[in-house]
Amino acid sequence: MKATNPWALLDEFNREFARMLPGFADDDSRVVGSTWSPAVDIKEEDDRFVIRADIPGVAPEDIDISMEQGVLTIKGERKHEAEENKEGYHRIERAYGTFMRRFALPENVDADKISASSKDGVVEIVLPKAQQGDQPRKIKVQG
Repeated sequence: MKATNPWALLDEFNREFARMLPGFADDDSRVVGSTWSPAVDIKEEDDRFVIRADIPGVAPEDIDISMEQGVLTIKGERKHEAEENKEGYHRIERAYGTFMRRFALPENVDADKISASSKDGVVEIVLPKAQQGDQPRKIKVQG
């Protein structure tokens, strides 16, 4: 019997997508223990990137956004409002528990100026691009 990896096809798709769109394609959001994953939109503008994540039912103070070694991490937990009797329900679709999404950022993001806000269950993270002066430059070696 041959063992198969159920994620192999998705991993292959992600590799191809990363080849076509470097930077934000590096999404490592499959995390053991996560019970749900917020949907995100990522938009590039002239001077910044904007990430919008749907995280309804989670208070801003329960969302942790961090940046380390070029990777932006969004994590938190949607808690049950109260223990409810499941009797009478015909369908239960809302997910609760922990979540985490990770994104490898392009090198031109100014990490010191990243900001985040939350309104109506949508968290908006603004990632300004570094100014031209902050870009790497070539230095000629004199002989």
